[in-house]
Amino acid sequence: MRSLKRVGPSVAEKLARLNIFTIQDLLFHLPLRYQDRTRVVPIGSLRSGAEAVIEAEVLLTDIKYGRRRMLLSRIGDRTGFITLRFFHFNASQQQALSPGAKIRCFGEVRYSGQGLEMVHPEYELLKSDAIPVVNHSPAHLTPVYPATEGLRQFSLRALIDQLVLDSNTLQVDVPEWLPSSCLQHLKFPPLAQAIAFVHKPPPDAPVNELLSGQHRCQQRLAFEELLAHHLSMRRRRLRYQQHQAPVFNQECQLANQLQTRLPFALTGAQQRVYAEIRQDLRRSLPMLRLVQGDVGCGKTIVAALSVLHAVESGCQAAVMAPTELLADQHYRSFRQWLEPLGVRVQWLSGKLKGKARESVLTEIAGGSAQVVAGTHALFQDDVSFSRLGLIVVDEQHRFGVHQRLALRNKGKSTQASIELYPHQLIMTATPIPRTLAMTTYADLDCSIIDELPPGRRPVQTVVIDDKRRPQVIERVHGACKSGQQAYWVCTLIEESEVLQCQAAEDTARQLQEELPDIRIGLVHGRMKPVDKDTVMQEFKCGSLDMLVATTVIEVGVDVPNATLMIIENAERLGLSQLHQLRGRVGRGDQQSNCVLLYRMPLSQLARQRLAVMHDSNDGFVIAQRDLEIRGPGELLGTRQTGMEQFHIADLQRDQVMLPDVIKTASELLNLDPEHIDAIIQRWLGRNEEYGNV
Repeated sequence: MRSLKRVGPSVAEKLARLNIFTIQDLLFHLPLRYQDRTRVVPIGSLRSGAEAVIEAEVLLTDIKYGRRRMLLSRIGDRTGFITLRFFHFNASQQQALSPGAKIRCFGEVRYSGQGLEMVHPEYELLKSDAIPVVNHSPAHLTPVYPATEGLRQFSLRALIDQLVLDSNTLQVDVPEWLPSSCLQHLKFPPLAQAIAFVHKPPPDAPVNELLSGQHRCQQRLAFEELLAHHLSMRRRRLRYQQHQAPVFNQECQLANQLQTRLPFALTGAQQRVYAEIRQDLRRSLPMLRLVQGDVGCGKTIVAALSVLHAVESGCQAAVMAPTELLADQHYRSFRQWLEPLGVRVQWLSGKLKGKARESVLTEIAGGSAQVVAGTHALFQDDVSFSRLGLIVVDEQHRFGVHQRLALRNKGKSTQASIELYPHQLIMTATPIPRTLAMTTYADLDCSIIDELPPGRRPVQTVVIDDKRRPQVIERVHGACKSGQQAYWVCTLIEESEVLQCQAAEDTARQLQEELPDIRIGLVHGRMKPVDKDTVMQEFKCGSLDMLVATTVIEVGVDVPNATLMIIENAERLGLSQLHQLRGRVGRGDQQSNCVLLYRMPLSQLARQRLAVMHDSNDGFVIAQRDLEIRGPGELLGTRQTGMEQFHIADLQRDQVMLPDVIKTASELLNLDPEHIDAIIQRWLGRNEEYGNV
């Protein structure tokens, strides 16, 4: 990078914040969007909301004092007038914009009470006396790049200009790693041409295609980026499969005993997924399996049966969940199922202190704790397992990749000079669209429990304006008096847990005043675990009619008699969270209902989300719509993907290319493995190490 002009230590440090360390990194720092600065337009043709280039004469410049000091410059051409507004300025700037100066500026046009204006436009003073000045426009559309403090658009463009000559030519060599057969099949342009075009599209480039990411040059780059991510996942899987894992018996007496004791039979989908897991556990390769299933489909019992294979083979199993509430739910379920079989189940959380913690750690290290359920406390430094053979991670997208890796490494052991790694079973009640599964989870085997237990009825969902809140309260009253139970979930747009808990406390107090004959409990994240547990048990055993809670009850709560779910301010929650909350009801054989209370005004996005919830109970349909509405970056989050968001690819837009991406990846893995490192490094750089582990 130091070979480029204007790149000293300070600029290099700022570039590093954008993950730009090499010439290649800079070349692949691709535009977010484009501005059309190729044409100067008359002021009289401007419209509010548009971006435009204008050339005019300064007529009047003055400082306006008020709540904010600002510089106002009135400029005009033969067709009209516009005001330039600057909140940050200095004396030299004021002097430069003196009456009679000729100016060329670019910015977004806004309408104010005094007419059209541009706020902090980019501008330059012109030497010519003629208006307009000819040939000051750039020869290509102007790219807008991801930037950082102290390194703005002008500087980034100046650096990239040293590498890109025009829309067809680069000043540096860029190796082509895609097979020629792939380029011919997909009719892609050469890589160098694609990069040059994307950085400097000519004025006659199809703007709509560029803005939508559909131009062939953009698609060429998006394809290679998708390929890099997919190859990274596939390679990680191949590397992981070079390790060995403990071999468990496919048939397990303890698991058979548990099935005979259950008050229900496994569904066909549960049996199929359990069989896939058994096949994995009997091999010496570490299992990496993702089990997807809608809320209430019965993933936990499948995990419990899998855990028994580890126990019967003399290994320990760890069950990790992201919240204490969910971890505690697993602990109770596993104790109920496994302890009658003579299996010791233990609990570990960060809030377990003193002698109680020391006792649990001793059991884990000695191996007497055969199954350990807990939160992230399971991978803390002072936790040592005797022989960890199976890791079950629930709602894995809530854990950072480093956390999952730390737990896996705790299971690393040496037996007869052979390093053994634990099997991993990952569960999620957040269904993952096939598009994402083919890319982000290409290193995992995927199983789907796509069948609900018999007798379950779909939850009926209604969307109601908050103005009808009294009617909703009356309906809740009637349901509770008839012997049913209800959840009332409080949400706030603020992230503050304190404010959310305060809202829940206020709501519980208000509802108790309005419904004095209804037994109401309260649960929120700032309660002591013992108090929270007491309330939850009272609700579960029927001592409470209604549970007022924050979204802390999103996962992990199973009360079959609860048939009514009220979600306040539902417009503020995402589809996934709404679906998870709705999944707390409908777990028995009675008809259940979910009421989504919203407040006006509703954004278009909120309307879409509420409509999806009203129309569908299918988690996979909802997940697909969530992907379409929010995009993969927000749907997964960098913590889940373990990588940055895509530079140019869009999983929703570009999913049609995925079959060719997978085919090309297989071709490279089989015939051209030396190019794989180069492709991954080009697009992922230092982020490759943060894939799913």
